Amino acid sequence: MSISVQNIVKKYGQQKALDTVSFEIKSGEIVGLLGPNGAGKSTMMKILTCFIPPTSGLASVCGFDVQDQSIEVRRKVGYLPENNPLYLDMYVKEYLEFVAGIYKVSNKMARIAEMIEITGLEAEQKKKIGALSKGYRQRVGLAQAMIHDPEVLILDEPTSGLDPNQLVEIRNLIQKIGKSKTVMLSTHIMQEVEAICDRAIIINKGIIVADDKTAELSKLVANINVIVVEFDKTPDVKKLQSMNGVLKVSLIKSNIYEIESKLDTDIRPEIFRFAVDNGLTVLSQQKKEQQSIQEVFQLLTR
Repeated sequence: MSISVQNIVKKYGQQKALDTVSFEIKSGEIVGLLGPNGAGKSTMMKILTCFIPPTSGLASVCGFDVQDQSIEVRRKVGYLPENNPLYLDMYVKEYLEFVAGIYKVSNKMARIAEMIEITGLEAEQKKKIGALSKGYRQRVGLAQAMIHDPEVLILDEPTSGLDPNQLVEIRNLIQKIGKSKTVMLSTHIMQEVEAICDRAIIINKGIIVADDKTAELSKLVANINVIVVEFDKTPDVKKLQSMNGVLKVSLIKSNIYEIESKLDTDIRPEIFRFAVDNGLTVLSQQKKEQQSIQEVFQLLTR
């Protein structure tokens, strides 16, 4: 098992950032760690990379305990923090030499050349890091995370702030890396999870609320029906919300609404009655058969 987390609790004063969190990640998996701001994602990653200790519980990487065997863990892990701290006055190749020296990498220059090729930094290797675009700085961050050939990569918001072209390039790079390593990444981009992750762990207020393969996540909220309705004019949303069996009403765009109800309640006849009673015409009505990961995320964390 590449990563094992058992009943991890992390407190900052009286506040619990993580509350009895447990999960395991097998070798070769690409796992997305999802959650709203302040959910505990970065805290979990900092514990796994030995930057902070847990308050209680056990965590191990490649069989090494993060508290008692932190040096061994650091040898096995490549870490790209969210803010990607780099020495901006150093040249790309110079910086990678510096990092390789810290890890005591054998065949240092050959390994640096390999990382520059893998991350697509050939044209930028003689530039100062401070002169690079954010996309290329992220590539430098990935190169330093992989320079010592770790078994596990932990990436905190690796595509944050990138433009669409850079996002696709970094996403493809992570997929390529994931063929030979275990990758755990946090992100707010749901399409990214669907595109590159085998599995998603959703955390909310320090508690895991979902953990499944990305293709199976929609079944976690299968007890909810979602009807998309278009009216000819704007309805009274409060009256619509108060209908029997309705859980939530959301405006999609002008006069088009998503109406959630329990699985055992068919609210379509109620919607037609509501329309007649309120002088409205139902222009279209459609049941959504499958929730996207973004919709699952919103349902589980709101």
